[in-house]
Amino acid sequence: MSKITISRGAKFLKQALIVMTLTSAGLLLFHFVPVFAQAGTAAGEAPAFIQEHTGGTGNLRTLILTIVNFFLLFLGLLSVLMIIYGGVLYITASGEQGKVDKGKKIIMYAIIGIIIILLSWALVNTILGAGTGTEPA
Repeated sequence: MSKITISRGAKFLKQALIVMTLTSAGLLLFHFVPVFAQAGTAAGEAPAFIQEHTGGTGNLRTLILTIVNFFLLFLGLLSVLMIIYGGVLYITASGEQGKVDKGKKIIMYAIIGIIIILLSWALVNTILGAGTGTEPA
């Protein structure tokens, strides 16, 4: 009976983590959407309006670079959290080989994810940052 309770608790914890992550991502999205969805802005005022609400960024290329870097930062944070989760799972395995293997796989895939994120960050900043005339972030 206790094994069923533990597996239900782990399943609930996993579902709660997924819901919290999606809710946070949705709230961040809705935080930035009203900037671009303002009604009543005249066509001639649009660049100044966007520049005012994006921290002085009036260039579309720089704005896209900022948004992509934000999402890559979010994915990097998620990868670090997965490394922590895999490490906790590995440490608390208590000799169960299945949990040890699962923890190792999570850590390995999270490290691969961080490498991919770093490579994509370098590629995006090189390609999009080349035409802005600014130093890379």
